[in-house]
Order: sequence, then structure tokens, then C-alpha cells
Amino acid sequence: MAGYLVSDTRKVTTHRFMEMKQKGEKISMLTSYDYTMAGIVDKAGIDAILVGDSASNVMAGNATTLPMSVDYMIYHARSVARACQRALVVCDMPFGSYQVNATEGVSNAIRIMKESGCDALKMEGGEEILDTVKRILDAGIPVMAHLGLTPQSINKFGSYAVRAKEQAEADKLLRDAQLLDEAGCFGITLEKVPAKLAAEVTKLVKCPTIGIGAGNGCDGQVLVVADMLGMTQGFSPRFLRRYADLNMVITDAVGHYVEDVKSGDFPNENESY
Repeated sequence: MAGYLVSDTRKVTTHRFMEMKQKGEKISMLTSYDYTMAGIVDKAGIDAILVGDSASNVMAGNATTLPMSVDYMIYHARSVARACQRALVVCDMPFGSYQVNATEGVSNAIRIMKESGCDALKMEGGEEILDTVKRILDAGIPVMAHLGLTPQSINKFGSYAVRAKEQAEADKLLRDAQLLDEAGCFGITLEKVPAKLAAEVTKLVKCPTIGIGAGNGCDGQVLVVADMLGMTQGFSPRFLRRYADLNMVITDAVGHYVEDVKSGDFPNENESY
């Protein structure tokens, strides 16, 4: 199938993110980490691609996102940005690249933008990183915030359970969202928080909210591409909908290839020079 599956093929920008919220148009977002997958996802009409530090799990086999470095994120983001014609490309700032101080955060943010060619950055945290967020925004770099379950803080929280179920944490999340919105973030990712709270945040802030395990009240949704395509196994959270079973498709294809090579059927005369 050739061409976009959406009628509007203009490049998606952070400004258009805001427009989409104002018009009530839902925002679609998926992760990608390499040129080939990003090209397919972009061509299919996705609004935004997140080059997530989830590459640590999906691409490198690590148990957490913590091992990802600025160098690795630049590598993945550069590969994705080269493939995208329409989608807004958002790159995660990895753990340790902005938590030390604002000056180091700005320096790393500028480096990622310059060397990757991505359109914006995403940062986990609320009021505690607000000064750094403001400094990066002042440098002319668009920032998407990330609240709720923040995987870079896994060792602090101890699990990947739903966040902000208690009132005190919910109140903090609402305050953090408001502060980040007022600072000028163009979007806020809400991960694994109660749907009612996510809907409340969505109504409270001017910028769009992107949910993952946060219900249908958000302005958009994001999933890890390998999960929604059924490439990963043994990971079935409640929020995940699988749109294909590529694990089975790829396994069958490789199995047939092995069989044909072993039998001498591949390559045949037509496949030889």
C-alpha cells in the first residue's frame, strides 16, 4: 500500500499538536527506534513518533531504561528522524542527562537536538525538574513532559504499578501538570494513572495529554511499537492492544527459510546468477 493513510500529509509540528487538541482531534503516537520501522510507521500516517529510552528494553534487552546514554539516544533518534517525512519526532532524554543540574541538562538537550535531527525532547518528572525544563525551553527546544509512572525512577518506586491512586500523589500530579503546562511544555505524557485523574489533567492543561495506560480521556495515545505489533512476548499489561502477531509471522518466515536452505531448495535456478 503506497502513501499515507491520512489525508493531511503536512509535517506535524508542536504547534499542530496544540491545534489538534483545540479541534478535539485525537493524537496518535508510537515508538520507533530504527530507520526501517520508523519509515513504515510514518508512512502509515502516525502523528508522532517517540524515540523512547524503552529502546533499552526493546532493542538492547536491558531490564530497565536506566542504561541508556545520550550517545545511544542520539543514534536511535538520528535513524528515526532520517526516515520521517510527516511525524513529529520526539526523543527521550535518558536517565542522568538532566537530573544533575540545569546547565548539564541544557547542554545535553542541545547536543541531542543538533546531532539527531529530532523535533522535540521528552523529560520525566514534575516540579523537581521544572527549572531545567524552563532552561531548555528558553534555549528554543520544545519539551514534552512525562508524569505518572516514570520508568527512570523505577528504583525509587520499586515497581511498575499504577501511580497516583492515593490523593496526595494525585494532587502532586495535578500541580506538576499545571506547572509544566504554564512553563510552556507542548504536551504531557501520562503513564499508568487512573483514567479519571488523566481526564482531569487533560481538562486542566492547555497542552495535549498523551496517555499510555491512562484511559480514553487523554488527547492522544502512545504504545511501544514492538508491543502493539505482537513482536514481544510475555508482556501483556491491561492497556496493551495487539494489532498484529508479528512474532508468529516472523517465526514462520524464518522457519521456512531454514527449511529451504537445509533442503537445498533455496536458492533455486531463478534466484541464481
